[in-house]
Amino acid sequence: MFKQLPNNNLEKVEVILNSQKINVPQGTTVAAMALAQGLRATRTTPISASQRAPFCMMGVCYDCLMVIDGKANQRACATYVKQGMRIETQQGVGPALGEAW
Repeated sequence: MFKQLPNNNLEKVEVILNSQKINVPQGTTVAAMALAQGLRATRTTPISASQRAPFCMMGVCYDCLMVIDGKANQRACATYVKQGMRIETQQGVGPALGEAW
């Protein structure tokens, strides 16, 4: 569905997406990385548990919210991957700050 064009000139960083280590080109947004990895939903809604995925890719719609480095409700489309970053699909409102995940 979403495919990233190959570019061997870009440095790669290792991130953990839903407990799986992957290498991603530096300068990629978390949302683009999630879509390129075949993730069909980045979060579920708090009330109906409906699945949502990145839509606008510019930080307006908030459908791309994910848990990034233990912090819920982070806009994946406005966050760039960093070495060692931990990214999780968000369930509902996500974990409270300080809650182990």
